[in-house]
Amino acid sequence: MTVKIFDNSYVRECRDYEDANVSKAMAELLDSTGSLDWVEAGMTIGIKLNLCGAKHPDTAAVTHPALARELTRMLVARGAKVVLGDSCGGPFNWPFINRVYEATQTSSCVELGGKLNDNFGTTNVEFPDGVTLKGYTISSWLLECDEVINFCKLKSHGMMGMTGAIKNLYGTIPGTIKSEYHYRFSDPIAFANLLVDLDEHQKPRLIIVDAVDIMEGNGPTMGEPRHMGLLMAGSSPYELDRIGAALLGVSESEVPYMVAAKARGLLSEDYQSPEFDKLVEEYGIKDFKRSGATSSWFIITDNDPAFRKFLKKGMYVLLRSKPAVYDGCTGCGHCEELCPADAIKIRNDKAHINRSKCVRCFCCQEFCPTGAMKVKRSLAAKIMVKNHNH
Repeated sequence: MTVKIFDNSYVRECRDYEDANVSKAMAELLDSTGSLDWVEAGMTIGIKLNLCGAKHPDTAAVTHPALARELTRMLVARGAKVVLGDSCGGPFNWPFINRVYEATQTSSCVELGGKLNDNFGTTNVEFPDGVTLKGYTISSWLLECDEVINFCKLKSHGMMGMTGAIKNLYGTIPGTIKSEYHYRFSDPIAFANLLVDLDEHQKPRLIIVDAVDIMEGNGPTMGEPRHMGLLMAGSSPYELDRIGAALLGVSESEVPYMVAAKARGLLSEDYQSPEFDKLVEEYGIKDFKRSGATSSWFIITDNDPAFRKFLKKGMYVLLRSKPAVYDGCTGCGHCEELCPADAIKIRNDKAHINRSKCVRCFCCQEFCPTGAMKVKRSLAAKIMVKNHNH
């Protein structure tokens, strides 16, 4: 049964990715709630997936192709033209992205009438109302669509603590330009506001969250799959990520982009919903393994007096996480190529991080092909978390 949680946020059980279960769950989640009533014949609809790399669907790193296929089928049945795509942390070109389409099995959507994005042009757009971004570079294919659906994956994340609806739009920034933005806006709250800027400017018509199998641990690419058994849909990325955070047992104050959204009045301070509490009790994960990000309570706000700002700066230095090289590094050089701060060098077939240059953007951790690059918590953060858990 589909349950309404907030004003326009719905949750429906989906036990697995078998076609029959997916078809039934998606129909009830989207058809019965009227979430696709706006679709008209002849429209071009872009499905912005989470395709963070050439990952098999079973890794829980990407939007599952069974869900993408069913959404494609539903839209085509309404007479829409469907384009599916994403831009992960590598070259934004056909040879690279096509390998991602094949590995993630997104290419199977073509059989149902979908088209894989093959437009790798970029466009500069302006957003004067942005907090971090007054203008940015976007993948052109999204601008050619009449409407866009944000189809994300619920996962742990090294820099932001978790990734879901809000963070997924960072994939609208083309290829290696993402690394450039990481370098320019390495401060957590500046980067968090960047993510909110993207959501506020682009405003996808619909957001769907794949939480059938989520990722925990060394996310968002090299963690472990964990079953949750849910699909979510709605029009507010902030409401959906509020639900996602609660299901993962992550406080909103620990997710910088949630803090930023709330500070901008995009997320209510308080909420009361018996359905919300029941959902978390039934499906929530009480021992979710995080990627390593620490609490963001030390993020500075405009309302903080001078002493509190000084204290928060000190606590940030004390508690912040950092990327670190563990066993399994092959010296492939992928992290060295991606690092926007030029802080990583390969010596003796192993990655070495120059801490004086590192901006803690976690690009290296996110895209390490072996999972050897992980988020390392500070000693103070470990003690704080241990005491909090007890």
